[in-house]
Amino acid sequence: MLVSVAVTATDTHHAIDAVWRIEQAKLIAGLARMVRDVGLAEELAQDALVAALEQWPRSGIPDKPGAWLMAAAKRRAIDRFRRAKLIDRKHAELGHEQDIDGEGMTPDLDAALDDDIGDDLLRLMFTACHPVLSQEARLALTLRLVAGLTTDEIARAFLVAEPTVAQRIVRAKRALSEARVPFEVPRGADRAARLSSVLEVTYLVFNEGYAATAGEDWMRPALCEDALRVGRILAELMPAEAEVHGLVALMEIQASRTRARTGTGGEPVLLLDQDRGRWDQLLIGRGLAALERATALGGAAGPYRLQAEIAACHARARTAAETDWARIAALYSELSALTPSPVVELNRAVAVAMAFGPAAGLEIVESLRSEPALQGYHLLPGVRGDLLFKLGRRDEARAEFERAAGLTRNARERELLRARAAACADAPAPQA
Repeated sequence: MLVSVAVTATDTHHAIDAVWRIEQAKLIAGLARMVRDVGLAEELAQDALVAALEQWPRSGIPDKPGAWLMAAAKRRAIDRFRRAKLIDRKHAELGHEQDIDGEGMTPDLDAALDDDIGDDLLRLMFTACHPVLSQEARLALTLRLVAGLTTDEIARAFLVAEPTVAQRIVRAKRALSEARVPFEVPRGADRAARLSSVLEVTYLVFNEGYAATAGEDWMRPALCEDALRVGRILAELMPAEAEVHGLVALMEIQASRTRARTGTGGEPVLLLDQDRGRWDQLLIGRGLAALERATALGGAAGPYRLQAEIAACHARARTAAETDWARIAALYSELSALTPSPVVELNRAVAVAMAFGPAAGLEIVESLRSEPALQGYHLLPGVRGDLLFKLGRRDEARAEFERAAGLTRNARERELLRARAAACADAPAPQA
């Protein structure tokens, strides 16, 4: 009997964690609109989570968990303002907010415009990308609030130390509060100035959904959907911004592979092994159309348009063998010249290996092994292991796959890398 109770409690906590990951960003965004303080909104959301952890194991998961969390957070907001002797003014403000009945937690795109933009999540992103913050602080804060990443996960995404990220987040929330930054989407020149940060953050959020940094799941589709929704709204608001359309194109095409990226047991399926019949042709069509709009606007290609062109090369290939890897390698060269990055170079190495052979790709990878930013980055030994395997250097490949497995924080990816390490011992020796 005791074992049964423990299992039930564990299952409930897993369910709460899943609900929190889905609802956290919308909860914080809605609270920030009410209390006009991003830091306070996050605290209230965390208070609601604590209440759920205390009550749901006894009472069960409510039918509308997002609405329950919002109601709990609003009660705590009222209590806080009462203690601060601001109850009369703040209670009136909160009272005018729409009562949350569950439906309000899922914004309707057709009704998302309120004056200019009525989407709380978009407001949250533009607020977190305010110029009062450094670029690094904007990215860290938004990944924390929108993607719900821990400081450790953000540190790994940025390839920087965890204490550095923690300090950035604390200082960013304090700076926004002290500067009394309005919770709104700016207009005109102010909006354009913050756009690049919003685009960067949007894509980082998408990437966290597309390939989760940590946890039991290979993907977090809800984050991809949120990022896509924000991107589509931006494209409607800024039809003359080529990079907005480029980012939307990139996300649409990558999202088209979602169903093919996992097997029946939730295990990862790599790009070359995916069943392309499961790729979503509607999303591919939308992505290619967005790419055409970006191209038609003219001017030099930006980083998102270049990455969308790379994604389009995959989308247009009926089979993996038909992929134009030479074109992809050339596009990565353009991207590397435009935005120099060791991660871009690592991707270029993969494309070069596919186009011109594993030895050519390995030469690029070897030049990256001393890069400080890639120390502890699991994809570096992962790519190196793949190329060594293709060259017949099985023992070295196995060591690299094992090293990569030890570095990743994603359970599904760890299983995949360990399986690849084990396969090195079973693989036949290459032909002389």
